[in-house]
Amino acid sequence: MADIKLAVIGGSGIYKLDGINLLNKIKVSTPFGDPSTEIMECEVEGAKFYFLPRHGHAHTFTPSEVNYRANIFALKKLGVNTIVSISAVGSLQEEYAPRQFVMVDQFIDWTKGLRARSFFDKGIVGHVSTADPIEKSLSKRLYEACQRAEVTSHLGGTYICIEGPQFSTRAESKLYKSFGASVIGMTNVPEAFLAKEAGMAYATVAMVTDYDGWKEEHCSVQEIMDVMKSNYVSAQRFVKEAIPDLVKNPITFTPENTYAVMTDQSLHSAYHKEILEVILK
Repeated sequence: MADIKLAVIGGSGIYKLDGINLLNKIKVSTPFGDPSTEIMECEVEGAKFYFLPRHGHAHTFTPSEVNYRANIFALKKLGVNTIVSISAVGSLQEEYAPRQFVMVDQFIDWTKGLRARSFFDKGIVGHVSTADPIEKSLSKRLYEACQRAEVTSHLGGTYICIEGPQFSTRAESKLYKSFGASVIGMTNVPEAFLAKEAGMAYATVAMVTDYDGWKEEHCSVQEIMDVMKSNYVSAQRFVKEAIPDLVKNPITFTPENTYAVMTDQSLHSAYHKEILEVILK
């Protein structure tokens, strides 16, 4: 198995990466079922990394159907400690315009409890701080890569995660805007929190597709798709700047899951031990 520490999770519109060499496809089993698809071992400019399309290759999983636990567990099982999430979002503030990227640093969870959101369950209890859900040093490196790729971007912002798959009503959008949230999406929670539980560095590159429903203008799904195509081109430039840099000069960070488990070891079942062996290593 290649010694690969970095993975990219691609969101809507990012099911493959043009100009990136595909070396291998790896099927990984997990206690939580199958990941969204096989993990792809890729290479760009001599730098190897894993790539996983969050919704599957043909976008077959809704945000609620994505097996977030299996995805994160599979990557950690392969040895990944750093995850770059590339995700399509709507903008809740005027300054974050379509075709711009936002390196968010906070999340608001507005999902509805349909998603399995923790590795700690079924008789084992664990707690991990998510006060800072994004690894700041990683986010800063991604922002710098955007600058080199000449992609207009912003460092910092709050991502509110809704259940979907419907977009917000105008009233809801205005409510989220009043919270002070910067962008709105449907997938980075619980993904970011699971990465924390697994002791991984995680950062989001949020690609703005539209102004959400708060703005008094109609935006069709087709118009959003057109912007997504433009964002995909920018994402290609960004990846070619960010990945080789992060592989050659990886970030350093302190995992926050070392003392997460509260349940006495004598009560850990074989199921628990299989999970903990991976996420705590």
